[in-house]
Amino acid sequence: MHHATDNRPTLLLAMGPGIPERLLTDAHRARLAALTRTDPHLVAHDLAAPAPRVAAALGEAEVLLTCWGAPPLTADVLARAPRLRAVVHAAGSVKHHITDACWKRGLAVTSAAAANALPVAEYTLAAILFAGKRVLHSAQRYGEVRADHAWTAESAAWGNYRRTVGLIGASRIGRRVIELLRPFDFEVLLHDPYVEAAEARDLGVELVSLDELCARASIVSVHAPQLPATHRMIGAAQLAAMPDGATLINTARGSLVDEAALLPHLRAGRLHAVLDVTDPEVPPAGSPLYELPNVLLTPHVAGSLGNELHRMADQALDELERYVRGEPFLEAVLPTALERSA
Repeated sequence: MHHATDNRPTLLLAMGPGIPERLLTDAHRARLAALTRTDPHLVAHDLAAPAPRVAAALGEAEVLLTCWGAPPLTADVLARAPRLRAVVHAAGSVKHHITDACWKRGLAVTSAAAANALPVAEYTLAAILFAGKRVLHSAQRYGEVRADHAWTAESAAWGNYRRTVGLIGASRIGRRVIELLRPFDFEVLLHDPYVEAAEARDLGVELVSLDELCARASIVSVHAPQLPATHRMIGAAQLAAMPDGATLINTARGSLVDEAALLPHLRAGRLHAVLDVTDPEVPPAGSPLYELPNVLLTPHVAGSLGNELHRMADQALDELERYVRGEPFLEAVLPTALERSA
């Protein structure tokens, strides 16, 4: 039992409906209760016009624990949260809810982007290995022929030995993909305008221009953030430069690829694609992306899902524990870094 001099910080959960049940296990809730003063059953979905209980909790809260669907922390919201000092985000990007008003207030902000990067990198590794072995194609062909077949003749250009992989963006995810590729016999190219040649050498990759990467790599994987500068960065010229039979993997954002320019290459069978994100996020019902045999289309599942949300909760609670001990966040989000990150 905690007595009246309880100096644990007051915390309010703020996230989308149904998210806390998926994010937090009973063990997480117990840890949250031990670290902070929290009503685990009170979750703020709306802070602009909050219900009385939420408004009262917001007025007392020193920390917000946020996740997907968190309401924006506008100047009006912050005015009703005079004691708020920190936001712990149990997911990746904070751009959807952290506003300029938060930085003006001097709030400490942290995110679980590092935890969320891991499953995206794992999906990418699987996609790269499967693309090199033409797994999607051979599974479909096997379903067509349903008999013994001259696979060796058909597979002369397949395989992952000394294949050239091009990664666009040395983001958290891009860097994790580089790590995961190390045990394999790949030549890895990197395009990132913020990486110097010496750093690329330390990473064990060759730093090249975007156009050179697209022309040389037989598998191109996109890991850049969604920014005005990256809008449609994989355009007609880059797609035309890709070798016949090359695979484009996109787990970043659909807007980074010019889909109108990509479709003719896919329809002709010249390129292959693994698309976990599209523009729009759900393609129209009549989109050829659903049916083209050389396209693996998944519904934005590369990031954390299922039990992987618990990893993000673990990281968030580790950060919360640091805050309670008076230590700085290990994964602090800084406003200057947001200009070139997701």
